Order: sequence, then C-alpha cells, then structure tokens
Amino acid sequence: MKIVIAGGTGQVGTILNRALTAAGHDVVVLTRHPVRGRDVRWDGETLGPWAEEIDGSDVVVNLAGRSVNCRYTAANLRAMMDSRVRSTRVVGEAITAAVRPPRVWLQMSTATAYSHRFDAPNDEATGELGGSESGVPGYWAYSVEIAQAWERAQGQAETPHTRKVSMRAAMVMSPDRGGVFDVLLRLVRLGLGGPVAGGAQYVSWIHDRDFVRAVEFLAGRDDLTGPVNLAAPVPLPQRTFMRVLRAAWGVPVGLPATRWMAELGAFALRSDTELLLKSRRVVPGRLLEAGFAFDHAQWPEAAADLVRRVRGGPGSTG
Repeated sequence: MKIVIAGGTGQVGTILNRALTAAGHDVVVLTRHPVRGRDVRWDGETLGPWAEEIDGSDVVVNLAGRSVNCRYTAANLRAMMDSRVRSTRVVGEAITAAVRPPRVWLQMSTATAYSHRFDAPNDEATGELGGSESGVPGYWAYSVEIAQAWERAQGQAETPHTRKVSMRAAMVMSPDRGGVFDVLLRLVRLGLGGPVAGGAQYVSWIHDRDFVRAVEFLAGRDDLTGPVNLAAPVPLPQRTFMRVLRAAWGVPVGLPATRWMAELGAFALRSDTELLLKSRRVVPGRLLEAGFAFDHAQWPEAAADLVRRVRGGPGSTG
C-alpha cells in the first residue's frame, strides 16, 4: 500500500514510518524539513505539489501538530490549536480534490479529550468529555478545546469516498530517545520516579508496537469511523505505573513529588504539569469490540519489553 504520513518526523511518526516501511509499504512523509528520499515538503497550511502524493494513495495518516511537550503558555496553546486545525483542514482539502482519493484517513487526536476523573474509565460510548471539571487549572479546558477542534476539522471535510477515523491516542511508549518513556525512565534512573501529588491520577498508555498494529487494524477495517481510543485496556494510577517501571529497571525506590515540586520540575524541563497531573482513565472500547487483540495489554509485561529494548542498544527500537 501507499501510505502518506503528514507530520511524520516526530516520535510517533518515526515509529509508524519505521514499522510500515519494514512491512513493505510505500511510505511518504510530509514534512517541513525533508531529509530522506521519501520525504516531501509541505507547510501544513496550504495546498501545494505535496497534494499529488495523496491522490492515488491508499491511506493517509495525519499526525501534524505542535508538540505538547512544552510550557502551556497562551502562545504555545494557540500554536497547538492552529497547527492541528490548519493541517487537518488542508489534508481534507487535498483528499477532496483528489481524482483517486485514499480509502481511509486516520487523523491523530488525543485521549486528553476526556475528563479528569478517577471513578470510572472513559470509553467512546460512555466516556465524559472534559472541559467543565472543577478544581483543575482553567487552561486544562483549552487542551480539550484543541482536541475537539482537531476532530471537528476532520469531520467537516467533504470526503465522501474516504472513511475517516479520529485516533484518540494515549501516551505512546517506545524505547526511542526523546519520547515519553525515555523521560519517565530518566526520572527512574535519577531516583525520582515516585508518586506525583499522591499518584492517584490515572495514566493511559499504549505500547508502540500495539499502536502500529492498531493503525494497521483501523486501515484494514471498512466498518470503523469516528473516534477510536488507542490505549491499552488497563490504565493504572500513576504511583502504580511508576512502581512497575522502577521494578522493570531494577530501582527499588523513587522519591515522591508534591504538586509544587512537579511544577518546578516541569518548568526546568520546559514542559507542563498537565501531562503529569491530569487523570486520563481511558480504555479502548471500540477496538476491543471490533476484535483487536493487544500484544501488550498489561503494563508490567509492556514495561519489561521496553526496558529490554532500551538495554539492547542500537537496532532494538524497531
């Protein structure tokens, strides 16, 4: 198959490109800074020669958008919103204009769309969308607005011959440098991988190989449209999640952090505490109903696999 990945040079795009190319697919990456043979330049906002790659392709995967690993200033939040909505709109325009449009458009979204909650898991049918919770920072609601605008931009695109899926993805765990697992493992190595603000908040996650398999699964099904949660079926409280990771690495103790300590750490890392403190209790209802079987459904086994691959050195990340 010919697969076009828009915004495919980030961590998730690299994982997907590597796996799909290894499986024998013709993968084209749309990027602002092409460096490889199948990279094609685009600006993420306007139609251009890059749209020719979409015409005649089988699958389009849009991952484009400013990284969430930053301080959530007003300017950065606006950049997150604009980069996601504009890239989604222009991908839709390219599909609409195609003589031979792709069969399916898999649009990245986020599990952050759901509410900050502890009492019950969020699936696609019964989950609570966020934005109106009490007792949380006001700007968290804007993150939910970004997710909703992202999905709305895809929904508004007129693509009658192309099936559309919004992938509400949890944190993708891979051994690659610079990803979320790399950051968490660095905290463990430093002895800082303990509970944050009590650690009751849930962590939703998905193993990188299950993420790739889920993308392939969604591309191959003709009956799935709309929002689909890409998350392992067993989210865990943050304190449990980190205890399991410490055990996998062989570190018995992780210092806890209060909320204000987390704020200091996030500031030093030029990140934001929403990534640590929001309770994302998300489960993959539609994937499971459709018959998708996770290879790494439980965090202890997944963490052990990821640690083994980190320790395996070069060539073990694929």
